[in-house]
Amino acid sequence: MLAIFFLISFNYNLLRAFKDSLIVTAKDSGAEAIPFIKVWVILPMAILLTFIFTRLANRFTREKVFYIMMTGFVSFFFIFAFILYPAREFLHPHDLADKLQLILPSGCRGLIALFRNWTFTLFYTMSELWSTAILTVLFWGFANEVTSVQEARRFYGILATGANIAQICSGQVSIFLSQKLFIPQLPYGKESWEQSILFLNCAVIASGVLSIILFRWLNKHVILPHERIQEQTQKSEKIKMSMRKNFAYLAKSKYLLCIALIVLTYNVAVNLIEIVWKNQIKLVYPDPGMYNAYMGEVLTVTGIIATVVSILLTTNIIRRFSWTYSALIPPVITLITGAFFFFFTVFPNINLMGITAFLSVSPLYLSVTFGSLQNCLTRASKYTLYDATKELAFIPLSKESKLKGKAAIDGVGSRLGKSGGSVIHQGFLILFTTLAVSTPYIAIVFVGVVVIWIMSVVSLGKQFDELVTSKTKLDIPEPEAKEPSPTLSQP
Repeated sequence: MLAIFFLISFNYNLLRAFKDSLIVTAKDSGAEAIPFIKVWVILPMAILLTFIFTRLANRFTREKVFYIMMTGFVSFFFIFAFILYPAREFLHPHDLADKLQLILPSGCRGLIALFRNWTFTLFYTMSELWSTAILTVLFWGFANEVTSVQEARRFYGILATGANIAQICSGQVSIFLSQKLFIPQLPYGKESWEQSILFLNCAVIASGVLSIILFRWLNKHVILPHERIQEQTQKSEKIKMSMRKNFAYLAKSKYLLCIALIVLTYNVAVNLIEIVWKNQIKLVYPDPGMYNAYMGEVLTVTGIIATVVSILLTTNIIRRFSWTYSALIPPVITLITGAFFFFFTVFPNINLMGITAFLSVSPLYLSVTFGSLQNCLTRASKYTLYDATKELAFIPLSKESKLKGKAAIDGVGSRLGKSGGSVIHQGFLILFTTLAVSTPYIAIVFVGVVVIWIMSVVSLGKQFDELVTSKTKLDIPEPEAKEPSPTLSQP
């Protein structure tokens, strides 16, 4: 399982850097295309993928669903590398996109870029969905079903460390494969970056195929027959909640509403700052190979920090300090580092205490550096303290409320958070046409979102302490269903 999780996490991090390099440095594109992709492409595709997964889960076993989903993703990356990308100039409608650019407002440049480079948009979407479909749904769903509570306490920490090490490895692979190395004997690509795309996709395909092989071995030699039977009997016990029921269930509990707000504000804050930061990186590294190599360096540093923190600090902090203190560390880190980043982005000609002059670097480079530092520390705190404290917050709930609460929060907080920041960016881009002009307003919204995050943590911490002190389990009743219409009858 550690090997499978390592390979899936390796692909997740490799694709995270790769997809940004393709979109941000594409022709007539930039970081402003990302909000439009997340709202108009990724969100509908995520809903479609959820529908497909539900249908597959109802018809096939857990093992077969894993094979089908993994094969679908691996097949796409193969098609992209050997068919879509080589034929991109023929497939991309540049002439029509140029005409739309003359007709539509300047703020729609990102939307036009989404359409202009549609094969890159599709690659970005599939890369984003890898984390949701493969990492979260398939692997963790499988792990939670075949692992007992006692085993989880012993081994889930090791799995998390393996994921952090995978992030370091993927960062180094990104850096190595993004070097300007061109092999004339290779019948693929006319420049080094095109061959880098081939090698990166081949690395993703190889990791995916190896994951399928290991998963097959695990099911054939380790998973016992009675566990397969148990899986079939548990299918009818799965909790299914619609978006409307999710909102209604959260509204019944202040406790769950605080957890949902924490999830929502984290995703919005990260999305707000990352798009501005990626736009700054493009100004420093306009070449796609250099851009991808820099993102690989960020992944490596993030993995190192997360690994060290998870091994040395996370458990000690949670054990020695209160839940509120531990849960406040991620938003405080996000706020402080984000403030420095936005300061140098909004005021590029101001030297804060002569730092830029002392270091002999430009304000733009310093802005990118603080943005990278913010990303590394925020992501590392997310993989350690944020995730740990969020899961701890579910412990004082009753078993039924815990399951329904997680279903509601995953359905509301995560979805709205990931698209909320992109919607805000879209609004500012339509109003102010460029990211550079809208950045000061984004900074104000960012601070407000993080303040709400902090307030939610403090409120939830008080409720958490009361429940733990009283040693009671919070039971949240499900919203009452509406009575069926008496005029409709079933035969």
